[in-house]
Amino acid sequence: MLFFRSEELIRAWCQARAVPPRPVVRMDQLWHLAVTWYGTRLEPVSRRPAAAEMRQIFESIGLRGDFWDPQADSFRQ
Repeated sequence: MLFFRSEELIRAWCQARAVPPRPVVRMDQLWHLAVTWYGTRLEPVSRRPAAAEMRQIFESIGLRGDFWDPQADSFRQ
């Protein structure tokens, strides 16, 4: 994970390295994702979210598309 101050800097970094840009996650989205994903880890009955739950979590914080679908294979082309 890399942190950038702006999407302009992301584009410049990717261009300089000939790397295609990937979806961007804002800090507020990252925080919400961490709190939701790991919020029950200290409970006796803790489990990883199922694929449908993952999609719901991602969708609830504005992360949409095949990249965020745990059952999509968006990197094979």
